[in-house]
Order: sequence, then C-alpha cells, then structure tokens
Amino acid sequence: MNLELDQDGHLVDYTIWNETVAQELASSLNLELTAWHFEVLHAVRQFYAQFGHSPATRPLIKFLMKTVSTDINNAVLQDQFNTGLVARHLSRLAGIPKPPNCL
Repeated sequence: MNLELDQDGHLVDYTIWNETVAQELASSLNLELTAWHFEVLHAVRQFYAQFGHSPATRPLIKFLMKTVSTDINNAVLQDQFNTGLVARHLSRLAGIPKPPNCL
C-alpha cells in the first residue's frame, strides 16, 4: 500500500483512512490491531471531528473514558499500542494530524 504521509508519518489526507490503512500504519509499531484497538481509533477520529483538532494525551484519555467500553488510562494505552507517545501515535494510527503540542 502506497500511503502519502507527511514528515511526521501522519496521513496527508485523513479522509482516506480506513481499518486497512490503520493496520498498515500500525506495522511500524509491530502491532496487530484488534477490535478493541479499532474502537479506540474510531473514538480518536470522533474527537477530531467533534473538536476540530488532534487531542493531547490528557484530553484524549478523558474523552476515551467516556466513549470506549473498557477502563482506559495512559498505562493501558501505552501497553496496548506498544508506545510511550500515546497521543501522537494514536493520532497517527487514526489517520489524523499530529497533535499541536507534540514535538
């Protein structure tokens, strides 16, 4: 799959995102996405659609706690998504731009 990415590895056109694209992006983290991962990624996309920007970690976790069916915290997200950069990598896997506060 040939995806057009920006210099930070985020999709240039977030509208082309689907679960196949997400799995392709997740391959760089050696991560096989499950239904739970997709539930979280769809919620991240919902945050972007609702608020018009990519979330930082704390607002993202608060949003996920209200929208995802299981207990969510930073440690769970780090473990399940195989990363310490939760907001950045979840935004990338969800096909939305890098959060503005990420370096």
